[in-house]
Amino acid sequence: MSNTERARDGGVQSVDRAITVLEILARRGEAGVSEVAGELDVHKSTAFRLLGALEERGLVEQATDRGKYRLGFGLVPLAGAVSGRLDVTRMGRDACERLALEFGETVNIAVLQQRYAVNVHQARGPSTVLSYNWIGRITPLHCTSSGKALIAWLDPADLGPLLKDLELERFTDSTLTSRDALEVDLEQVRARGYATVLEEYEIGLNAVAAPIRDQTGGVVGALSLAGPAYRLPPARIDDLAPTVVGAAAEVSRRMGWWE
Repeated sequence: MSNTERARDGGVQSVDRAITVLEILARRGEAGVSEVAGELDVHKSTAFRLLGALEERGLVEQATDRGKYRLGFGLVPLAGAVSGRLDVTRMGRDACERLALEFGETVNIAVLQQRYAVNVHQARGPSTVLSYNWIGRITPLHCTSSGKALIAWLDPADLGPLLKDLELERFTDSTLTSRDALEVDLEQVRARGYATVLEEYEIGLNAVAAPIRDQTGGVVGALSLAGPAYRLPPARIDDLAPTVVGAAAEVSRRMGWWE
């Protein structure tokens, strides 16, 4: 192998590692040099150099006084450029804003990316001024309403391998960690037309989501409404579900799908 080829391969490896660092921070929220090095299986000095390069570009930043790193605001323009091109985001913006204003909760649109749900748009109601910003956040498929809505209608040939590869991590006592239980839950999602989670991903957080379809009828996104369990108990979730389904259907029609 020539010096040029070795340099090229080394550059590709560095890019791959840098991207992996961003994925680690997106998943964990915050991580230290040792944690990043452990996940990358590299020396701490290598992880430190990667984090330093990303920090110079504003893609990561240090959390004050904790020696931890998190995603930086330099990603916002990049995410905005992608989000602006997504039809599902553009078509769903009005519906999200309307639901958030009407019910005072957080409304998100998420899309499927490999084995995760990625939130690409968020609208906050008046009751959620201090709520978490979910845009760009990678979330699990098995314990979020958006995740379940995104995969419930997959072709069995695609759903089977996906479920086999999913790591069913337990986040709360209510998280489904059995594939059999998850498959039963997804059958119920298909039967009623929407997905719900009751404190499965975070204690005190409940949500309901419905699928967004494109002109082919395939699910290209999920519209969810989430809020604290004391404001969205199970009965309230059931009451809101038809409205969420209707909003998702409205976005689907704008995407070119007619049932």
